[in-house]
Amino acid sequence: MTEDLKQRLVSLASVFLKLGVIGFGGPAAHIAMMEAEIVTDRQWLERSQFLDLLGATNLIPGPNSTEMAIHVGYIYGGVWGLMVAGICFLFPAIIMTTILAIIYTQFGSLPQIAPLLFGIKPAVIVVIISALYRLGKKAIKQRKFWLIFLLVIILNLLGLNEIFSLLLGGLFGMVGLILIESKANTIPLLVFFISNNIAQATNQSKPTPSLWQLGLFFLKIGSILFGSGYVLIAFLEGELVNQYGWLTQQQLLDAIAIGQFTPGPLLSTATFIGYVILGMPGAIVATLGICLPSFFIVLAVNPIIPKLRRSKWTAAFLDAVNVSAVAIMVVVTLNLLYQILWVPTDGLPVNWEAILIIILAGFALFKYKLNAAWVVLGSSIIGWGLSYI
Repeated sequence: MTEDLKQRLVSLASVFLKLGVIGFGGPAAHIAMMEAEIVTDRQWLERSQFLDLLGATNLIPGPNSTEMAIHVGYIYGGVWGLMVAGICFLFPAIIMTTILAIIYTQFGSLPQIAPLLFGIKPAVIVVIISALYRLGKKAIKQRKFWLIFLLVIILNLLGLNEIFSLLLGGLFGMVGLILIESKANTIPLLVFFISNNIAQATNQSKPTPSLWQLGLFFLKIGSILFGSGYVLIAFLEGELVNQYGWLTQQQLLDAIAIGQFTPGPLLSTATFIGYVILGMPGAIVATLGICLPSFFIVLAVNPIIPKLRRSKWTAAFLDAVNVSAVAIMVVVTLNLLYQILWVPTDGLPVNWEAILIIILAGFALFKYKLNAAWVVLGSSIIGWGLSYI
Protein backbone atom coordinates (compact mmCIF):
# COMPACT_ATOMS: atom_id res chain seq x y z
CA MET A 1 0.00 0.00 0.00
CA THR A 2 1.55 3.30 -1.11
CA GLU A 3 1.88 6.35 1.11
CA ASP A 4 -0.51 8.29 -1.13
CA LEU A 5 -3.18 5.59 -0.78
CA LYS A 6 -2.76 5.56 3.00
CA GLN A 7 -3.32 9.34 3.12
CA ARG A 8 -6.40 8.97 0.91
CA LEU A 9 -7.83 6.28 3.17
CA VAL A 10 -7.25 8.43 6.26
CA SER A 11 -9.01 11.34 4.55
CA LEU A 12 -11.94 9.09 3.55
CA ALA A 13 -12.22 7.75 7.10
CA SER A 14 -12.18 11.27 8.55
CA VAL A 15 -14.88 12.60 6.20
CA PHE A 16 -17.27 9.67 6.40
CA LEU A 17 -16.94 9.17 10.15
CA LYS A 18 -17.91 12.83 10.55
CA LEU A 19 -20.84 12.43 8.14
CA GLY A 20 -21.89 9.29 9.97
CA VAL A 21 -22.00 11.20 13.26
CA ILE A 22 -23.84 14.32 12.03
CA GLY A 23 -25.89 12.67 9.26
CA PHE A 24 -29.40 13.36 10.52
CA GLY A 25 -32.33 13.92 8.18
CA GLY A 26 -32.42 10.95 5.80
CA PRO A 27 -30.85 10.21 2.38
CA ALA A 28 -31.49 13.65 0.86
CA ALA A 29 -29.65 15.31 3.76
CA HIS A 30 -26.81 12.77 3.64
CA ILE A 31 -26.30 13.34 -0.08
CA ALA A 32 -26.41 17.11 0.41
CA MET A 33 -23.71 16.90 3.09
CA MET A 34 -21.58 14.61 0.89
CA GLU A 35 -21.88 17.04 -2.01
CA ALA A 36 -20.71 19.88 0.26
CA GLU A 37 -17.75 17.87 1.60
CA ILE A 38 -16.69 15.93 -1.50
CA VAL A 39 -17.40 18.35 -4.36
CA THR A 40 -17.45 21.88 -2.90
CA ASP A 41 -14.90 21.71 -0.07
CA ARG A 42 -12.42 18.98 -1.04
CA GLN A 43 -13.01 18.79 -4.82
CA TRP A 44 -12.43 15.05 -4.95
CA LEU A 45 -15.07 14.79 -7.68
CA GLU A 46 -16.48 17.09 -10.33
CA ARG A 47 -20.13 18.00 -9.79
CA SER A 48 -20.98 16.21 -13.05
CA GLN A 49 -19.33 13.03 -11.71
CA PHE A 50 -21.27 13.34 -8.47
CA LEU A 51 -24.53 13.69 -10.41
CA ASP A 52 -23.74 10.63 -12.53
CA LEU A 53 -23.14 8.61 -9.37
CA LEU A 54 -26.37 9.92 -7.87
CA GLY A 55 -28.32 8.97 -10.98
CA ALA A 56 -26.81 5.48 -11.09
CA THR A 57 -27.37 4.98 -7.36
CA ASN A 58 -31.06 5.78 -7.73
CA LEU A 59 -31.43 3.01 -10.32
CA ILE A 60 -29.83 0.13 -8.41
CA PRO A 61 -31.05 -1.65 -5.28
CA GLY A 62 -29.71 -0.56 -1.93
CA PRO A 63 -29.74 2.52 0.31
CA ASN A 64 -28.90 5.62 -1.73
CA SER A 65 -26.73 7.55 0.71
CA THR A 66 -24.72 4.48 1.78
CA GLU A 67 -24.06 3.58 -1.84
CA MET A 68 -23.02 7.15 -2.61
CA ALA A 69 -20.46 6.92 0.20
CA ILE A 70 -19.20 3.60 -1.20
CA HIS A 71 -19.03 5.02 -4.75
CA VAL A 72 -16.96 8.00 -3.59
CA GLY A 73 -14.67 5.72 -1.59
CA TYR A 74 -14.11 3.47 -4.62
CA ILE A 75 -13.29 6.36 -6.96
CA TYR A 76 -10.96 8.09 -4.49
CA GLY A 77 -9.31 5.06 -2.88
CA GLY A 78 -10.06 1.93 -4.92
CA VAL A 79 -11.34 -1.22 -3.25
CA TRP A 80 -9.76 -0.23 0.07
CA GLY A 81 -11.44 3.16 -0.17
CA LEU A 82 -14.77 1.48 -0.94
CA MET A 83 -14.57 -0.48 2.31
CA VAL A 84 -13.27 2.40 4.42
CA ALA A 85 -15.89 4.92 3.25
CA GLY A 86 -18.81 2.50 3.58
CA ILE A 87 -17.81 1.15 6.99
CA CYS A 88 -17.00 4.58 8.44
CA PHE A 89 -20.32 6.02 7.24
CA LEU A 90 -22.31 3.13 8.73
CA PHE A 91 -20.29 2.60 11.92
CA PRO A 92 -21.54 5.51 14.11
CA ALA A 93 -25.22 4.74 13.49
CA ILE A 94 -24.70 1.02 14.12
CA ILE A 95 -22.89 1.64 17.42
CA MET A 96 -25.47 4.20 18.63
CA THR A 97 -28.35 1.94 17.62
CA THR A 98 -26.81 -1.05 19.40
CA ILE A 99 -26.41 0.97 22.62
CA LEU A 100 -30.03 2.13 22.42
CA ALA A 101 -31.17 -1.44 21.69
CA ILE A 102 -29.41 -2.64 24.86
CA ILE A 103 -31.10 0.12 26.88
CA TYR A 104 -34.44 -0.71 25.26
CA THR A 105 -34.27 -4.42 26.08
CA GLN A 106 -33.19 -3.66 29.65
CA PHE A 107 -35.80 -1.01 30.46
CA GLY A 108 -38.50 -1.62 27.86
CA SER A 109 -38.73 1.98 26.61
CA LEU A 110 -36.81 4.62 24.70
CA PRO A 111 -34.76 7.34 26.41
CA GLN A 112 -36.08 10.87 26.09
CA ILE A 113 -33.60 12.13 23.51
CA ALA A 114 -35.99 14.16 21.34
CA PRO A 115 -34.92 17.56 22.84
CA LEU A 116 -31.35 16.93 21.64
CA LEU A 117 -32.61 16.67 18.07
CA PHE A 118 -35.03 19.60 18.16
CA GLY A 119 -32.87 21.91 16.03
CA ILE A 120 -31.33 19.39 13.66
CA LYS A 121 -34.16 18.89 11.14
CA PRO A 122 -34.64 22.60 10.29
CA ALA A 123 -30.89 22.97 9.74
CA VAL A 124 -30.82 19.86 7.58
CA ILE A 125 -33.51 21.40 5.35
CA VAL A 126 -31.22 24.39 4.73
CA VAL A 127 -28.29 22.08 3.92
CA ILE A 128 -30.46 20.19 1.42
CA ILE A 129 -31.66 23.41 -0.24
CA SER A 130 -28.03 24.55 -0.58
CA ALA A 131 -27.07 21.29 -2.29
CA LEU A 132 -30.18 21.33 -4.49
CA TYR A 133 -29.23 24.79 -5.76
CA ARG A 134 -25.74 23.64 -6.74
CA LEU A 135 -26.81 20.28 -8.18
CA GLY A 136 -29.77 21.80 -9.98
CA LYS A 137 -27.58 24.37 -11.77
CA LYS A 138 -25.34 21.55 -13.03
CA ALA A 139 -28.09 19.04 -13.90
CA ILE A 140 -30.54 21.41 -15.64
CA LYS A 141 -28.06 22.45 -18.31
CA GLN A 142 -30.57 23.64 -20.90
CA ARG A 143 -34.16 24.85 -20.95
CA LYS A 144 -35.42 21.54 -22.34
CA PHE A 145 -34.39 19.80 -19.09
CA TRP A 146 -36.97 21.83 -17.20
CA LEU A 147 -39.69 19.76 -18.88
CA ILE A 148 -38.24 16.55 -17.41
CA PHE A 149 -37.80 18.25 -14.05
CA LEU A 150 -41.46 19.32 -13.90
CA LEU A 151 -42.69 15.97 -15.23
CA VAL A 152 -40.92 14.02 -12.48
CA ILE A 153 -42.15 16.41 -9.77
CA ILE A 154 -45.73 15.92 -10.98
CA LEU A 155 -45.34 12.13 -11.13
CA ASN A 156 -43.98 12.11 -7.57
CA LEU A 157 -46.73 14.37 -6.25
CA LEU A 158 -49.26 12.00 -7.85
CA GLY A 159 -47.75 9.19 -5.79
CA LEU A 160 -45.65 7.34 -8.38
CA ASN A 161 -42.77 5.32 -6.93
CA GLU A 162 -39.39 7.10 -7.02
CA ILE A 163 -37.77 4.37 -9.13
CA PHE A 164 -40.45 4.48 -11.81
CA SER A 165 -40.34 8.29 -11.77
CA LEU A 166 -36.59 8.13 -12.45
CA LEU A 167 -37.01 5.55 -15.20
CA LEU A 168 -39.77 7.51 -16.92
CA GLY A 169 -37.71 10.69 -16.66
CA GLY A 170 -34.68 8.90 -18.08
CA LEU A 171 -36.64 7.32 -20.92
CA PHE A 172 -38.31 10.62 -21.76
CA GLY A 173 -34.91 12.28 -21.88
CA MET A 174 -33.32 9.53 -23.98
CA VAL A 175 -36.14 9.33 -26.50
CA GLY A 176 -37.35 12.92 -26.47
CA LEU A 177 -34.05 14.78 -26.28
CA ILE A 178 -32.16 12.52 -28.69
CA LEU A 179 -34.71 10.99 -31.03
CA ILE A 180 -36.69 14.17 -31.67
CA GLU A 181 -33.60 16.33 -32.19
CA SER A 182 -31.82 13.86 -34.47
CA LYS A 183 -35.04 12.72 -36.19
CA ALA A 184 -33.78 9.18 -35.93
CA ASN A 185 -35.94 6.38 -37.29
CA THR A 186 -35.09 3.73 -34.76
CA ILE A 187 -35.35 3.53 -31.02
CA PRO A 188 -33.05 1.27 -29.02
CA LEU A 189 -34.73 -1.19 -26.72
CA LEU A 190 -34.16 -0.41 -23.03
CA VAL A 191 -34.98 -3.23 -20.67
CA PHE A 192 -35.06 -2.56 -16.96
CA PHE A 193 -36.66 -5.34 -14.95
CA ILE A 194 -37.15 -5.03 -11.22
CA SER A 195 -38.24 -8.18 -9.43
CA ASN A 196 -39.61 -8.26 -5.93
CA ASN A 197 -41.33 -11.55 -5.25
CA ILE A 198 -42.10 -11.86 -1.57
CA ALA A 199 -43.81 -15.06 -0.51
CA GLN A 200 -47.10 -14.49 1.27
CA ALA A 201 -48.36 -18.09 1.18
CA THR A 202 -48.30 -18.68 4.90
CA ASN A 203 -49.16 -16.66 7.95
CA GLN A 204 -47.59 -19.12 10.38
CA SER A 205 -45.93 -17.43 13.34
CA LYS A 206 -42.22 -18.16 13.89
CA PRO A 207 -41.36 -16.14 17.00
CA THR A 208 -37.81 -17.51 17.38
CA PRO A 209 -35.94 -17.53 14.07
CA SER A 210 -32.48 -18.97 13.73
CA LEU A 211 -29.51 -16.72 13.01
CA TRP A 212 -29.49 -18.06 9.44
CA GLN A 213 -33.16 -17.19 8.93
CA LEU A 214 -32.67 -13.68 10.31
CA GLY A 215 -29.49 -13.09 8.30
CA LEU A 216 -31.02 -14.36 5.04
CA PHE A 217 -34.10 -12.20 5.55
CA PHE A 218 -32.03 -9.01 5.84
CA LEU A 219 -29.70 -10.15 3.03
CA LYS A 220 -32.78 -10.38 0.78
CA ILE A 221 -33.95 -6.92 1.87
CA GLY A 222 -30.52 -5.40 1.21
CA SER A 223 -30.43 -6.99 -2.26
CA ILE A 224 -33.86 -5.85 -3.52
CA LEU A 225 -34.58 -2.65 -1.57
CA PHE A 226 -35.30 0.31 -3.83
CA GLY A 227 -36.32 3.81 -2.87
CA SER A 228 -36.49 5.53 0.49
CA GLY A 229 -36.44 4.26 4.05
CA TYR A 230 -40.24 4.11 3.99
CA VAL A 231 -39.95 1.17 1.57
CA LEU A 232 -37.82 -0.64 4.16
CA ILE A 233 -40.52 -0.01 6.77
CA ALA A 234 -43.12 -1.56 4.45
CA PHE A 235 -40.98 -4.70 4.08
CA LEU A 236 -40.50 -5.00 7.83
CA GLU A 237 -44.19 -4.55 8.58
CA GLY A 238 -45.31 -7.02 5.92
CA GLU A 239 -42.95 -9.84 6.84
CA LEU A 240 -41.41 -9.47 10.30
CA VAL A 241 -44.70 -8.47 11.97
CA ASN A 242 -47.55 -9.81 9.85
CA GLN A 243 -46.06 -12.88 8.19
CA TYR A 244 -43.42 -14.29 10.54
CA GLY A 245 -44.41 -12.77 13.87
CA TRP A 246 -40.77 -12.24 14.84
CA LEU A 247 -41.53 -8.69 15.99
CA THR A 248 -44.54 -6.94 17.53
CA GLN A 249 -46.09 -3.83 16.02
CA GLN A 250 -44.91 -1.73 18.98
CA GLN A 251 -41.36 -3.05 18.67
CA LEU A 252 -41.37 -2.11 14.99
CA LEU A 253 -42.58 1.42 15.80
CA ASP A 254 -39.86 1.76 18.44
CA ALA A 255 -37.26 0.50 15.94
CA ILE A 256 -38.38 3.12 13.41
CA ALA A 257 -38.17 5.83 16.07
CA ILE A 258 -34.60 4.77 16.88
CA GLY A 259 -33.76 4.96 13.17
CA GLN A 260 -35.08 8.52 13.09
CA PHE A 261 -33.32 9.58 16.30
CA THR A 262 -29.88 8.32 15.28
CA PRO A 263 -27.70 9.77 12.50
CA GLY A 264 -26.73 7.89 9.37
CA PRO A 265 -28.86 5.66 7.13
CA LEU A 266 -32.15 4.14 8.27
CA LEU A 267 -30.50 0.74 7.76
CA SER A 268 -29.41 0.91 11.39
CA THR A 269 -33.02 -0.05 12.16
CA ALA A 270 -31.95 -3.58 11.18
CA THR A 271 -29.30 -3.54 13.92
CA PHE A 272 -31.92 -2.61 16.52
CA ILE A 273 -34.37 -5.28 15.30
CA GLY A 274 -31.67 -7.95 15.17
CA TYR A 275 -30.70 -7.20 18.77
CA VAL A 276 -34.31 -7.25 19.98
CA ILE A 277 -34.94 -10.64 18.31
CA LEU A 278 -31.67 -12.52 18.95
CA GLY A 279 -29.40 -10.30 21.04
CA MET A 280 -25.91 -9.29 19.90
CA PRO A 281 -25.52 -12.18 17.40
CA GLY A 282 -28.84 -11.12 15.85
CA ALA A 283 -27.69 -7.49 15.62
CA ILE A 284 -24.49 -8.57 13.85
CA VAL A 285 -26.11 -10.85 11.25
CA ALA A 286 -28.96 -8.40 10.56
CA THR A 287 -26.49 -5.55 10.04
CA LEU A 288 -24.20 -7.60 7.79
CA GLY A 289 -27.17 -8.96 5.83
CA ILE A 290 -28.68 -5.59 4.97
CA CYS A 291 -25.37 -3.75 4.38
CA LEU A 292 -23.15 -6.20 2.46
CA PRO A 293 -25.11 -6.21 -0.85
CA SER A 294 -24.45 -2.48 -1.34
CA PHE A 295 -20.67 -3.02 -1.35
CA PHE A 296 -20.84 -5.72 -4.04
CA ILE A 297 -23.42 -3.85 -6.15
CA VAL A 298 -21.29 -0.68 -6.21
CA LEU A 299 -18.16 -2.72 -6.99
CA ALA A 300 -19.95 -4.16 -10.03
CA VAL A 301 -21.67 -0.99 -11.25
CA ASN A 302 -19.09 1.77 -10.67
CA PRO A 303 -16.64 0.80 -13.46
CA ILE A 304 -19.33 0.88 -16.16
CA ILE A 305 -20.63 4.41 -15.38
CA PRO A 306 -17.93 6.18 -17.52
CA LYS A 307 -18.70 3.78 -20.41
CA LEU A 308 -22.36 4.74 -20.21
CA ARG A 309 -21.31 8.38 -20.52
CA ARG A 310 -19.57 7.73 -23.86
CA SER A 311 -22.74 6.51 -25.57
CA LYS A 312 -25.06 9.18 -26.98
CA TRP A 313 -28.17 7.29 -25.88
CA THR A 314 -27.07 6.28 -22.39
CA ALA A 315 -25.50 9.73 -21.82
CA ALA A 316 -28.88 11.31 -22.58
CA PHE A 317 -30.50 8.78 -20.26
CA LEU A 318 -28.06 9.63 -17.46
CA ASP A 319 -28.57 13.38 -17.97
CA ALA A 320 -32.33 12.93 -17.71
CA VAL A 321 -32.00 10.67 -14.66
CA ASN A 322 -29.79 13.29 -12.97
CA VAL A 323 -32.47 15.93 -13.53
CA SER A 324 -35.08 13.47 -12.25
CA ALA A 325 -33.04 12.75 -9.11
CA VAL A 326 -32.87 16.47 -8.33
CA ALA A 327 -36.64 16.73 -8.89
CA ILE A 328 -37.29 13.89 -6.45
CA MET A 329 -35.04 15.54 -3.86
CA VAL A 330 -37.12 18.73 -4.28
CA VAL A 331 -40.33 16.81 -3.54
CA VAL A 332 -38.74 15.13 -0.49
CA THR A 333 -37.49 18.52 0.76
CA LEU A 334 -40.91 20.17 0.36
CA ASN A 335 -42.51 17.28 2.25
CA LEU A 336 -39.96 17.57 5.08
CA LEU A 337 -40.41 21.35 5.18
CA TYR A 338 -44.18 20.95 5.48
CA GLN A 339 -43.85 18.41 8.30
CA ILE A 340 -41.44 20.64 10.21
CA LEU A 341 -43.09 24.04 9.76
CA TRP A 342 -46.80 23.29 9.90
CA VAL A 343 -46.84 22.17 13.52
CA PRO A 344 -48.86 24.45 15.84
CA THR A 345 -46.60 25.89 18.55
CA ASP A 346 -47.51 28.20 21.44
CA GLY A 347 -50.89 28.97 19.89
CA LEU A 348 -49.41 29.82 16.47
CA PRO A 349 -50.35 27.80 13.35
CA VAL A 350 -46.67 27.21 12.48
CA ASN A 351 -43.52 26.08 14.30
CA TRP A 352 -41.84 29.45 14.97
CA GLU A 353 -38.76 27.83 16.54
CA ALA A 354 -38.12 25.86 13.33
CA ILE A 355 -38.54 29.01 11.22
CA LEU A 356 -36.03 30.84 13.43
CA ILE A 357 -33.49 28.01 13.13
CA ILE A 358 -33.95 27.87 9.33
CA ILE A 359 -33.27 31.62 9.08
CA LEU A 360 -30.15 31.42 11.29
CA ALA A 361 -28.86 28.31 9.50
CA GLY A 362 -29.51 29.97 6.14
CA PHE A 363 -27.42 33.00 7.09
CA ALA A 364 -24.62 30.77 8.38
CA LEU A 365 -24.56 28.59 5.27
CA PHE A 366 -25.27 31.05 2.45
CA LYS A 367 -23.83 34.33 3.76
CA TYR A 368 -20.93 33.18 5.93
CA LYS A 369 -20.21 29.91 4.04
CA LEU A 370 -19.86 27.83 7.20
CA ASN A 371 -19.34 24.09 6.79
CA ALA A 372 -22.58 22.11 6.90
CA ALA A 373 -21.32 20.09 9.88
CA TRP A 374 -20.95 23.22 12.03
CA VAL A 375 -24.34 24.51 10.91
CA VAL A 376 -26.04 21.24 11.94
CA LEU A 377 -24.23 21.00 15.26
CA GLY A 378 -24.81 24.67 16.09
CA SER A 379 -28.50 24.38 15.22
CA SER A 380 -28.86 21.34 17.47
CA ILE A 381 -27.53 23.39 20.40
CA ILE A 382 -29.90 26.27 19.61
CA GLY A 383 -32.81 23.85 19.21
CA TRP A 384 -31.98 22.16 22.52
CA GLY A 385 -32.14 25.53 24.24
CA LEU A 386 -35.38 26.56 22.52
CA SER A 387 -37.09 23.30 23.46
CA TYR A 388 -36.93 24.34 27.13
CA ILE A 389 -38.35 27.83 26.62
